[in-house]
Amino acid sequence: MAKILIIEDDPGIALGVKNDLALEGYDVEVAKDGLSGLERARGGEFDLVLLDIMLPRKDGYAICRELRHAGNRTPILMLTAKALEAEKVLGLELGADDYVTKPFSALELRARVKAMLRRGAPEAPDIFRFSDVEVDFGRGEVRRGGAAVETTRLEFKLLTTFVRRQGKILTRSQLIDLVWRPDSCPTDRVIDNHIMNLRRKIELDPQEPRHLVSVRGLGYRFDA
Repeated sequence: MAKILIIEDDPGIALGVKNDLALEGYDVEVAKDGLSGLERARGGEFDLVLLDIMLPRKDGYAICRELRHAGNRTPILMLTAKALEAEKVLGLELGADDYVTKPFSALELRARVKAMLRRGAPEAPDIFRFSDVEVDFGRGEVRRGGAAVETTRLEFKLLTTFVRRQGKILTRSQLIDLVWRPDSCPTDRVIDNHIMNLRRKIELDPQEPRHLVSVRGLGYRFDA
């Protein structure tokens, strides 16, 4: 599920775009002004930023400039009411990846979003290796030392989620959103038990994990 940040101060546009993209299956968050939007975008946890230009507290150009100067490479799609070509060119020169001019149709925006997410998605390897473990995404299989390791569907999905986001802390709430069904509400204990079971299958020493590590007070992180 791709995560999208909308930085837009017009509540009607923000709500309409959020609802439309949520129906497409995206995880969408809205920031209502430039400063709060910049702070959220700096975290680097989003796959795409939809950025309005005319914003209170900090405009879209400044946000784009600061993100790129800080090395943040999250794709940026600018939402602008400005029709002048020079204004659009300036946004691209500052590091935006594309723009769409208001008023835009939901169909056009969805197409732009899908195209940008495809371009920005890193190519996933068919097999991911760490230590003596192989995760074969094509076969839905885990092997250790060349021998198949039996995993449940949920365990494989959990491991895949961690591998795809290696180096990033995932909270229990994020794991529920990414791994469990939307209508399920596993307790912290249930999540921790699944983590423990997975550690037994991929760690040399499950009591002292090197790969699937706990981050006190925050959640879990996968390190290859």
